[in-house]
Amino acid sequence: MNYYDRIPTPLGEMIALTEGNSLRGLRFADQKHAAELTDQWRHAPNLPLFGELREQLNAYFHGTLRLFHLPLHLQGTPFRLSVWNELRTIPAGTTTTYGALARQLATRHDGAHPCAQAVGGALGRNPLTIIIPCHRVVGTNGALTGYAGGLLRKAALLELERS
Repeated sequence: MNYYDRIPTPLGEMIALTEGNSLRGLRFADQKHAAELTDQWRHAPNLPLFGELREQLNAYFHGTLRLFHLPLHLQGTPFRLSVWNELRTIPAGTTTTYGALARQLATRHDGAHPCAQAVGGALGRNPLTIIIPCHRVVGTNGALTGYAGGLLRKAALLELERS
């Protein structure tokens, strides 16, 4: 059975999804590619995983948590999975660029060099906003670009992590 919960945060309501005992999705309710809840999803706000998620999100937004420790269930193409795994290596409070991320992926995967646009496409489909920190990726000149949750949220998340 798949479950969901709606979680309020300082940046807006998020929808969390589970599959089995693992977190499958976390996105802002109004963001691009947000979860479409159908009959297959059951609302279960008292699920222990959702309780742990709420605690960790609360600590994150209060500046006392930088790395999430939750069981994750990622589904995606091998390329997307490699991008999402690479994102998890970017330390809180720092940023990288789409191009630099593409070069990092090339060094880890036998020199196959994806273009920055392909990396950006994988970031746009990130199923676990904040937990997989795609907000830490910026344009070549440091400009805030391409965040499915909106650029105001991206700026707020980066500011939170820098403080």
